[in-house]
Amino acid sequence: QVQLVESGGGLVQPGGSLRLSCAASGSISSIYTMGWYRQAPGKQRELVALITRGSSTNYADSVAGRFTISRDNAENTVYLQMNNLKPEDTAVYYCNMVLIQGQRYWGQGTQVTVSS
Repeated sequence: QVQLVESGGGLVQPGGSLRLSCAASGSISSIYTMGWYRQAPGKQRELVALITRGSSTNYADSVAGRFTISRDNAENTVYLQMNNLKPEDTAVYYCNMVLIQGQRYWGQGTQVTVSS
């Protein structure tokens, strides 16, 4: 059974930073991409950042230049460093993993709240 366990969410003031982590465990063959999505109240889930096994990255325009995604292939872990956070970044952040065979997995979500 594959599990994604997220950590690092919380409450932070505008302009602050947080680092999210997501560790994958279980019967994992070969990971194609790992990424982060977020869903704010009343809105659809949206892509935040994505990283391939070869470390190519893709960011939403709203976070480019503020967020950095990275991964540790040996540990099947992905990170999201979030700097200069804004109130509009408030959402539940979900870790996502896609295997080369096409299976897709989601974490349970971690709350990020940006407020003064």
